[in-house]
Amino acid sequence: MTSSEHDGRLGEEFFTPGSSSFTEFLTAHRPALLPMRRPFPDGVRAAPDRFPHGTTVLALTYRDGVLIAGDRRATMGNLIAQRDLEKVHPADDYTAVAFAGTVGLALDMVKLYQVELKHFEKIEGIPMTLKAKASRLAGMIRQNLGQAMQGLAVVPLLAGYDAKAPEGARGRIFDFEVTGGPYEKYDFHAEGSGSPYARGALKKLFHAGMSRHEAALAALHALYDAADDDSATGGPDINRRIFPTVSVITEDGFERLPESETEELSREMVAQRHSRPDGPNAMP
Repeated sequence: MTSSEHDGRLGEEFFTPGSSSFTEFLTAHRPALLPMRRPFPDGVRAAPDRFPHGTTVLALTYRDGVLIAGDRRATMGNLIAQRDLEKVHPADDYTAVAFAGTVGLALDMVKLYQVELKHFEKIEGIPMTLKAKASRLAGMIRQNLGQAMQGLAVVPLLAGYDAKAPEGARGRIFDFEVTGGPYEKYDFHAEGSGSPYARGALKKLFHAGMSRHEAALAALHALYDAADDDSATGGPDINRRIFPTVSVITEDGFERLPESETEELSREMVAQRHSRPDGPNAMP
């Protein structure tokens, strides 16, 4: 610790021009603060039932932009660790990130990513492009590879509104794997333990030019199907009034659907399931 830190003054590194990446700054000067740089000793692996894990998140494009949603359950092995976890978070005004995987690391990574985007904009005077945001998040995931190999993986899903993209293609979705590779997905995608069932539902329900109402209902049906086949995914809890998190990103920016709207949509979806338990048919 430097003398300036002892007397409360900032060190000279805070006044030295450098990278516009806040993560690179921490790596150089305060690596202990990075959530991705604290793996277990060699040979130690995290027990799968000792740390809360988030499960299913998804995104789909629609007429006005992109919608991103997630269930609310976190599990530890066969136990429900939390019923009302928030898995969808704004990264900045036009980007959102949702996560599956180790909850504690994921929440820290989301907070660091939010600061990363804000720091870049303050240093450079302009926001990152959406593709650059995906690359920057990929680098952070890559830094977590050591912990991922020890059982503490974080797999985010990035969605954003790209005003520079052609009309009708401004809602964009990026998926990642544990080594940090970013992959753009078109129309829809899902991640987490219930994702195969959610993707199957979205494959059936998605169509171009969906309204916000149609997109939100499709997302809720997909999460319902995921919960129906994956015990780690939570469906809408009518009695506790806990419903999936649904957010949209349009030319007006990020908006989380109000709880009242999400509840109304969830009840509409559940009512549809009474007459058709396996969900609606695909559009002709």
